[in-house]
Order: sequence, then structure tokens, then C-alpha cells
Amino acid sequence: MVCAPPAAGWNDPQRLAHSASLGFPRPPVSSVAEAQPRSLCRILQDCGAEISYLPPSPALSLDAVYTHQAALATDLGLIAMRPGKTNRVPEATQHREFCWGIGIPTLAEVQPPGTTEAGDMVWLDEHTLLIGEGFRTNAEGIRQMQQFLQPHGVEVLSAPLPYGPGPSACLHLMSLFSVLDESTVLADLPWLAVQTVELLKARGYRWIEIDYSERDTLAVNVLSLGGRRLAAIEENRKTNQRLRDAGFEVHTFPGSEICINGAGGPTCLTRRLLRTDS
Repeated sequence: MVCAPPAAGWNDPQRLAHSASLGFPRPPVSSVAEAQPRSLCRILQDCGAEISYLPPSPALSLDAVYTHQAALATDLGLIAMRPGKTNRVPEATQHREFCWGIGIPTLAEVQPPGTTEAGDMVWLDEHTLLIGEGFRTNAEGIRQMQQFLQPHGVEVLSAPLPYGPGPSACLHLMSLFSVLDESTVLADLPWLAVQTVELLKARGYRWIEIDYSERDTLAVNVLSLGGRRLAAIEENRKTNQRLRDAGFEVHTFPGSEICINGAGGPTCLTRRLLRTDS
């Protein structure tokens, strides 16, 4: 599932006027922002993905294009998040209703005072979900996720997140590392807690470190497409070359407006819903 920029008001001058309050360094250039995710969608389709588009709604803010955050897909159904960024709370309802309409049931919904964003959640394997505790996902949200998933054989682990630049520009767990395949992670290693590094090492993961000159352009945010194929932001050329040198097939798209200005990479722009064997 993706949300095209017009569906989230990226072509609406009134909504663009409030971009600074949402953390955008500058108002997005809508014509450029609309074209860039189309390039990502072509990569997804070429790799065999079927794309569903979240419909427009006045309840959506500019942030809604980053569809990863407001819901988590599981084998048991959708878990609707309760984002810690308050303008994003209505997105969970939009995701739940849309997914119900295409036959995906809702397993659970996070309730106050819990807060959760799926950018803080990384599947280490089908039975282990690692959740970062920070500005957007709190301890109560993690407790509820444990309550939802542990009866179904899923272990939910907590990982501390750094203060970083502060709450206005928070780091999600997925801002710090991306799982590329069953044994490899791309990492911004100095920002990861020792506890998280030791956990990943114990599970047999090897590291590829980003080029740290590309930290601010979201080099760590890449999307695994299976078969050692990755989608990445083309501006991060040094990190992308490291991935290619490690044997990955890297497909890139321009991300100046939709990714770098909005602080959301290809993983953030997509919400995986169903995986098939075909």
C-alpha cells in the first residue's frame, strides 16, 4: 500500500502552508514530489509487487504519504497503530478501513495511553518483533503489542532509542538499521544502543555500515524486495555502492522532495500488506 502525494494534500496550498509545523525544512515542491514516488512504484512493480493506493481523505496530513507508520501487517491481520505524532493518529482509521475493504482483517488496535509507530518495529524473523522505545512509541504501546502478539507465538522485544536531535526530529528504530536479508543489516552503527547491537550479533547478523556523510539523506533507509534486491534513494551514492559491493542489486529513485525533505525513505513510503508464494 502506498499513498500518492495528492491523496495527502501535497498539491493543496493550505496544507503545504503548514509543512513547517510537521517538521519539513521547507515546503515541498509538489510537482517534483508527485513524480518521485512514481519511480519507486515502478521499481516495486518490476519486482513483482501489486500496489494498492490509499484513497484521499481530508483527515490525512502531508505525513500520510509515509504509509509505513500507521499500521503493522501480521499473518494474523492488521494492527492499527496509535502514532505518537498527533497529526498522524487519524491515519490508523484510514488504514484499517481500507484494508478491511480489500479483505485484510484487523487483529487489534493500540489504545491510549499507548503510542506506537511501525517505524519503530522490525521483524527479526517470523516469531520475533523488535520494537524501539522512544518519542513515538512508549512503554505502554510496547506492552499492548506484547499482549496482542505473544498469545500467537510472537516474541516482542524492546530496544532503547537515542535522544538524537530531539522529539521534533525523532529517530525511529528503522532510522538506525534496515534488515536486508536473513543475515545482513545496513546500519548507522554509532547511533544504535549497545543492547541492540549485541542482540543482532547474537542472532547472527553481519553489518554493512552506511557512509556517514549520507546520514542526513537517509542512507540507512532502504527497502528489501527479496532475492537480494533493494530499493534505495539515488542521492546516497556512496552507501548504495557499498551495498552493490556486498552483492546486492540496488534499484534507485530520486528522493530529494518525497524522501529527504520529508524525512521518509522507501521503507516509510510503503506499507507491506500481504506476502504470497506466487
